[in-house]
Amino acid sequence: MSTTTRTPPAPQPPQAPRTLVLVGHGMVGQRFLEALAEHGVTDTHRVVVFCEEPRPAYDRMHLTSYFSGTTPEGLSVTPDGFLAEHGIELHVGDPAVAVDRAARTVTSAAGRTVPYDVLVLATGSFPFVPPVPGKDARGCFVYRTVEDVLAIEAYAQGATAGVVVGGGLLGLEAAGALRGLGLATHIVEFAPRLMPVQVDEGGGAALRRTIGDLGLDVHTGVAGKEIRTDAAGAVTAMELSDGSAVAADLVVFSAGVRPRDGLAREAGLEVGERGGVAVDERCRTSDPAVFAIGECAQAADGRVYGLVAPGYEMAETAAAAIAAQQAPAAAPRTFTGADTSTKLKLLGVGVASFGDALGTADDCLDVVYSDSRAGLYKKLVVARDGTLLGGVLVGDTDAYGMLRPLTGSVPPVPPEQLVLPPGAGAPAALGPAALPDDAVVCNCHNVTKAAIRGAVADHDCTTVREVEKCTRAGSGCGSCEKVLTALVNDELAARGVAVDKGLCRCFAHTRTELYEIVRVKRISSYVRLLDEHGREEARSGDGCEVCKPAVASIFASLAPEIGAAGYVLDGEQGALQDTNDHFLANLQRNGSYSVVPRVPGGEITPDKLIVLGEVARDFGLYTKITGGQRIDLFGARVDQLPAIWARLVDAGFESGHAYGKALRTVKSCVGSTWCRYGVQDSVRMAIDLELRYRGLRSPHKLKAAVSGCSRECAEAQGKDFGVIATASGWNLYVCGNGGATPRHADLLAQDLADDELIRLIDRFLMFYIRTADRLERTSVWLERLEGGLGHLRDVVVEDSLGIGAELEEQMAAHVAHYRDEWAATLADPERLARFVSFVNAPGVPDPSVRFVPERDQVKPDLTLLSGPAIPVRGTLEGASA
Repeated sequence: MSTTTRTPPAPQPPQAPRTLVLVGHGMVGQRFLEALAEHGVTDTHRVVVFCEEPRPAYDRMHLTSYFSGTTPEGLSVTPDGFLAEHGIELHVGDPAVAVDRAARTVTSAAGRTVPYDVLVLATGSFPFVPPVPGKDARGCFVYRTVEDVLAIEAYAQGATAGVVVGGGLLGLEAAGALRGLGLATHIVEFAPRLMPVQVDEGGGAALRRTIGDLGLDVHTGVAGKEIRTDAAGAVTAMELSDGSAVAADLVVFSAGVRPRDGLAREAGLEVGERGGVAVDERCRTSDPAVFAIGECAQAADGRVYGLVAPGYEMAETAAAAIAAQQAPAAAPRTFTGADTSTKLKLLGVGVASFGDALGTADDCLDVVYSDSRAGLYKKLVVARDGTLLGGVLVGDTDAYGMLRPLTGSVPPVPPEQLVLPPGAGAPAALGPAALPDDAVVCNCHNVTKAAIRGAVADHDCTTVREVEKCTRAGSGCGSCEKVLTALVNDELAARGVAVDKGLCRCFAHTRTELYEIVRVKRISSYVRLLDEHGREEARSGDGCEVCKPAVASIFASLAPEIGAAGYVLDGEQGALQDTNDHFLANLQRNGSYSVVPRVPGGEITPDKLIVLGEVARDFGLYTKITGGQRIDLFGARVDQLPAIWARLVDAGFESGHAYGKALRTVKSCVGSTWCRYGVQDSVRMAIDLELRYRGLRSPHKLKAAVSGCSRECAEAQGKDFGVIATASGWNLYVCGNGGATPRHADLLAQDLADDELIRLIDRFLMFYIRTADRLERTSVWLERLEGGLGHLRDVVVEDSLGIGAELEEQMAAHVAHYRDEWAATLADPERLARFVSFVNAPGVPDPSVRFVPERDQVKPDLTLLSGPAIPVRGTLEGASA
């Protein structure tokens, strides 16, 4: 018998991980990396990213926010620690320059050559610059990256006027940037209207009117013919195709984008006829080892998508396909097209379009509401059977979050109710319950109503933030936040889960409840209120930045009744105030402050006008007449405020409370005293109202107006409370708003005598202050108020709750105890001591507050921000392309 000895096999070296190379690290590239991590691909692959830009992926959609204070770092969409946590090698400032498909390698500009098993192209797009003679002159820019923005800002320091070529999304963003830099701005658009892809003729007209009212010059139906330059080669003007010319020192090209497919072309990959790397429904190119996503790709439907939401869908599709190479999915994810609905705020104007916005479907019908005076345009496109096909919203886009998910279905109310403003027709009580479960609520991340409900039901999410983390809904553009919040709260309520409606993490009570607690128990100390009525874990703490100013406002509103100090900066109250209240002035973007004296009713004597001019001249202040019929003075250092106000108070001025959540102005026309159409003395009434309600602290700012006849020159129907004269007295309108979300005011009562009018306004204001939420305008408050206008009329006019006399007494106490805050400040040396730039050097002005001349006045000299250096983790670097 023999035995055989088997030699054990030699140990095999561990198999090297597969390598995935991503070219480009913009918003879509970052979403792709996150999707890879969610599928576990970063655990099994080496992931290397090449990026052309010198910074991590950032939010390109909000570039213009840089000019309102957002830093380049603040635009980042790359979570801290994400790259290191998943072992991702990221090379910034080092774009890929060559792809060898035979050898399967990628070579970068810095000479790095990395082999790949899977290659993903996310190279985005490049700005299209029309072939205009002079396009390369000094002073010509594109608007695409942070570096573009920084370069424009630097060059604009010596410019006075600029031209933006392109009136689409990016063009209007660029125009907003130039306007923010103080340049006279022109927009040149070849199409016959602004935003021709998103809005129709009516929407374009409304948008043009509103932008024109902002001081921008719009030229449509023309193109740039030539850029003129001086002897040094710098821009001086742009000649247009109609023969006219626009003087300008700076030109920004924002006339669309083109796919960056050059790397793919050189590598021999198939591209579309009009550009874009051709991909199939799983985002694979003509080479199965290479994927393309975002703006560089031509999708399976033959389109190149320039919006971030389709890019995110492609990123998720490609990540799923790569993950399926290791563990095949039962139902592979595909991308065959996307919803191009969009909601934006451009130059402060809300614009939204969804579905078949331009009405291209056969036999479709339009339902239109247009108010050119208010800058509103709403159009719904419906089929003959009532199916909602699409729409355009300009000026007021609040309904977008509900309308877009209803596209393709028959809404539960007639379409005209969906476009009429509140108060103009029967209410369209549409809520989240009206949406079908398969409605896509978050377009950026393709999250349905069912998925949101499932996050609550199946994943035990109990807050909006937990649902956002679970589903990613609301983490993109943010346009679905309102509907998302309502859905989550409704689902929680339906399951018997108490919805936390507390003011903040310190108080479980609402602002209305805290108001009643303070009033009934006569509490005038924040510490006492927090210790007695705060959440258990917040007691004996310092509070937070949400509740402190809210409680300070309550104390100020109730000061006479609860025995609190009437001066908002005395004692404990001083530490509770918002930034502006700390110095009784509005903080401006360069650290200076504005001075806004009250001009009741807009009426001012020549002597007082002279005083304002002398003060502005002597202190070097920028002077501006506002839409509220006041004269604002900008550019005061904090240490100059007392000296400025001393002269103004001596001349009979008092605080205009522009810094506080209080009554701002009561605007007026000249009324019957001067106007041949006037039927009542609107100036007298406006002055009486402004002097009565001056200094009244409230949940949000209050604006009012009085018109002397129905021609409505004071625009009273766009105010928190507005008064219009009639032959028999006064009509009272309430809860209007002409700001970011315009709302037509509602008629509360008509043909009132003077005393009746004032009594009803007293009740209205005190009821609002008593029941509104923190930072809630009257327009929003009325829409939230149970019973709406009918209930408000019952309480204020009919005194259905029996509190009319109490509300009037509260207002009478306010009137009796009013004291001008600046006069009180100047009379007290201790109060004046706070007005210094540096506590440890009271006499030293802030050297960073500087100004440069502009149009015979001054403007802030803003230091160019380039951002700090980005730290490097080991061999990894941050990036964005």
